[in-house]
Order: sequence, then structure tokens, then C-alpha cells
Amino acid sequence: MYMSGIGSGPGSEVLRELEGARVLITGLSATCGVDVARAFADLKTRLVLQTTELSPEVTELVALLSQSAAEMKLYTHDITRADEAVEFARAAAQAFGGLDAVINLACVTEQEIDALIDDADAEALVNAKLRPMAHLTEVAANRMRLVVSEGLILNVLTTPCRNGRDTALAAFARATLAEMTARQAQAIADAGIRINAIGPRVSSGGQSPPGAYLTSEPDLAALALYLASRRGRSMSGHVFDSEGAATAR
Repeated sequence: MYMSGIGSGPGSEVLRELEGARVLITGLSATCGVDVARAFADLKTRLVLQTTELSPEVTELVALLSQSAAEMKLYTHDITRADEAVEFARAAAQAFGGLDAVINLACVTEQEIDALIDDADAEALVNAKLRPMAHLTEVAANRMRLVVSEGLILNVLTTPCRNGRDTALAAFARATLAEMTARQAQAIADAGIRINAIGPRVSSGGQSPPGAYLTSEPDLAALALYLASRRGRSMSGHVFDSEGAATAR
């Protein structure tokens, strides 16, 4: 759906307008955000990347991205605490004199779910994933407002759904993400800054929810490009459904 609106030819309007855009991507890892980062790098954007994973796979990925992107800066800051997230967001916004798009990625792993003991643990896990996003969103939105930039902030949370336990966690995570997205989008709406999210698609009572949904990270990357373009400027406060993006590449 979104890829048809973007187009893949060199003359695509969306591709031309994103060239040189200043894009921050946080939470990059070997299994989370690879296709998103590649999509923006291939459009010759100016990338600011944040990762805490310095595996050989990520090192190789960063090297490849640096060859495609117009410019690139890499940060390895830990942004799990509020003060760390705020400090990093300010530094990232200054890297290229501002930001046009921010994509915050968080992936819940199967190991993290398996380690949960009770509901309190589940709530703590979801909060730990979303709290840095909330702080990054607030700082980035305020920076965009100061320089009168109508930018995009996209928060992405993916979770595995192997069984009923996973689905219950996904439902709680999606509800929390939706509440955060609506609140923050409303607070900044007068400045023309769009805040959207991608969350897990959750079945209820054995029934799958209606409507289109993302099934892989390339789908996720295509939607991110669409929302960052002019064609996505009417969309804010939305939570899009994703199923399989946590594991499919």
C-alpha cells in the first residue's frame, strides 16, 4: 500500500524530496532497524545513528551505510535512563543543525519475555522499552518547534507473538504505545509536527483485527519513508499494526 505511493524509480517525487534530509534512527541493531537505516541511507539522507550493539554485523552495516548516506554520524550512547535520553536527543539534534525525521526503534525479544515472572515484570519491561522513546520524542519535538520544522517522529515497538502469553504482553504494549502517541501528537499538533507509531498487531478472541498491516521490516521501512515525505504530512497520532516485523527480514 505505502510502497505504491512512494514508487521505486529514480524520478519518484518522494525519493527526490527526502534526499539530504536529516534523519535520526535510534535502537539500531543487527536484528532491528537494518532495512529502515538502509532505506534512508540509499536516499542520500544525512543520518544520525544510535546503537549500543557493536557486533561484527552492526560494524559491517555501519560501514555500508556510510558509503550510501550523504553524511553520517554514529553514537553509542546508552539512552535507557531519562537524563541519558534527553542529553543524547539534544546532541543528535545539533549534529546537522536540526532534524527532519526521528525514528525510534525498540524490540522486545523472546528471551526478555521468557524471563518475566508476573504482571509487574511485564509492566516494567514495556515501560523500559517505551520510556526512552517518550523522552526522545519530547526533546526532538521541542527542537523541531524551535526551528519551525514540520518534521516526523515515528516510534516503533515490535514484539514476538508465539503464544497467549506473548499476545497478552503485546496487547498491553500496544495500548500503552497508543496512549503515549495520542497524547504527544496532540501536544505538538499546532506546530505541524507529526508523531506516529508502529506497534504489534494483536488478535482478540481468536479474531484478527481488520485492515492492512505490516508483515516485515521492508514494509516498515516503506511506511517510514512515506510518513517522512510530504504525502504523509496529514497523518499524526496514528498507530500502525505490525505482525512479523520483529522476526522477518
